Amino acid sequence: MIISISGKPGSGKSSVGKLVAKKLGMTYYSMGDLRREMARKKGMTIEEFNRLGEKDESTDRLVDEYQEELGRKKDNFVADGRTSFYFIPRSVKIFLDISMDEAAKRIFNEPKDNKKKRNEKEYETTDDVKNEIIERMQSDSKRYKKYYKFDCYDLSHYDFVLNTEKISIEKAAEKIVQYLKSRKLIKEKK
Repeated sequence: MIISISGKPGSGKSSVGKLVAKKLGMTYYSMGDLRREMARKKGMTIEEFNRLGEKDESTDRLVDEYQEELGRKKDNFVADGRTSFYFIPRSVKIFLDISMDEAAKRIFNEPKDNKKKRNEKEYETTDDVKNEIIERMQSDSKRYKKYYKFDCYDLSHYDFVLNTEKISIEKAAEKIVQYLKSRKLIKEKK
């Protein structure tokens, strides 16, 4: 089984994806980490890299080809990425939703070491973060519609949509595992 996890910025894709993979004994892949590394190599923030992607599809293409190959050659993994549902069509497609205000608070309050590691900039206020999230989502939508003719934020693409606003990472992972059990994709442990 392959699980793809998409979602809004700040919804917990990486944290939840890692925990689901751990709970199920699967390998975890982060497409965001790959993109951040590509941005870092170009001396850019992820926001700058995304804006470049609106004009230069190669910023997305390499990661997308990597996902396609993963989906063809491997099994038993969790992939966290906004386009993973599309490039790994045989995956169980999960979307993590959250309000802009809560997402902004989470990102704003993230430890500085995490922000540096994730190649993200520092913000003065939660409103600055919220504006950046909106800009980032618009950039994502623009790129994916232009290159692939889909909107990654259209919930109809997903098998299971989970709002993570008022639940912990642990509870979100637990709800995903429960969903997989309800679909008989994994067995109950005795």
